[in-house]
Amino acid sequence: MAAITDTKARNIKPTDPAIPHGGITGLALHPSNTKGHGKWVLRYVSPVTGKRRNAGLGSYPEVGIAEVGKRAAAMRLQLAEGKDPLEEKAKIDEKPKIPTFEEAARTLHQDLLPGWKNAKHGQQWINTLTEYVFPKLGGKFLHETQPGDVAEVLKPIWLTKAETASRVKQRIHAVFSWGWAHGHCQSNSVDVVEHLLAQQPGKAVRTQHHPAMPWRDVPAFVQQHLRPGNRPEVSRSLLEFVILTACRSGEARGMTWDEVDFKTKIWTIPAERMKAKLPHRVPLSARAIAILEAQKNQHETLVFPSIRDQVELSDMALTSLLRRLKAHSDSPGRIATAHGFRSSFRDWCSEKGYSRDLAERSLAHAIKDKVEAAYHRTDLLEQRRELMDAWATFVGGRYEDGRYDFADALLKKQ
Repeated sequence: MAAITDTKARNIKPTDPAIPHGGITGLALHPSNTKGHGKWVLRYVSPVTGKRRNAGLGSYPEVGIAEVGKRAAAMRLQLAEGKDPLEEKAKIDEKPKIPTFEEAARTLHQDLLPGWKNAKHGQQWINTLTEYVFPKLGGKFLHETQPGDVAEVLKPIWLTKAETASRVKQRIHAVFSWGWAHGHCQSNSVDVVEHLLAQQPGKAVRTQHHPAMPWRDVPAFVQQHLRPGNRPEVSRSLLEFVILTACRSGEARGMTWDEVDFKTKIWTIPAERMKAKLPHRVPLSARAIAILEAQKNQHETLVFPSIRDQVELSDMALTSLLRRLKAHSDSPGRIATAHGFRSSFRDWCSEKGYSRDLAERSLAHAIKDKVEAAYHRTDLLEQRRELMDAWATFVGGRYEDGRYDFADALLKKQ
């Protein structure tokens, strides 16, 4: 039988009989409702069931004569091996579709979201993968991804941003673990990736402290840049409050009016907002109270809201301010950070002879020694109040043609 030609196929009409392919037994072009269009059908007897079956191989002219010949020949080969082509296709269709890395990551992210107490953390989880991983690995199927592919993602940040690289690696590992558990891959490519990467310096070597302003320079900085007389700005008030209370910036940024007792001059930070997950009482100096009084009527709930958006200030608010003010630090070439003022306070405490225990409690540092922690039945509030008042007096010292340590003068009078 002569093989079908494109001329015959292009002229097939709805009323015409099927035109045999001619090159493959059982393959024919069946007419459709439009002239020059049809459907390829391979008719065969199943070697599995013994029944006649029709297998569709696509439409003409979308699937040409040569292409349909290849498809039908492959199915005839399966028949010769005693397999039913349609049954084999059904087995493949039943297998779960293997996702790409990005598809798997986003699915896992949605699965994990309900378990995160902090929605911001959940967003950071996927943002990290979006920034560092998806551009190189996102389009690869899980079962095709090799340790070398993961290494290429990590190499640019492995030594220069070690902490970030560690988080990225952990999250990639989580995605492959999910894929392995769901049968999409047979191993976790992250398990051996460190054999392809340079050795990172030890954590103690690479850890950098937050750049801190030398404690002797704090009064001058506050007087020159943060006190009244400067342009009103909530971030300036917030920064001075952070310095006066030696708190973490996030604790102050999320501060609400119901946490403040103006009568007792105490700010109580709830456990859920504390790093150690324990409530912390902060004695407030007269200057700290004055800052809070000035913030009243800015927002119904937040003490230091973003004036424009009326939401909690971002962690970049103080960073941007310190950069604008060129706040110097004890780290050459680096700007002082808001967190660094806690170090300034701690150094001042040591210089003025305050006990380590009192200073550590003022900073709300967790007590690592469990035995020691068991004996801490008081937070030494009144002693800490005296300490914070002395610190506020020092921070409020005048600045005229050089440094003036107001706290030193106060101590000499005692």
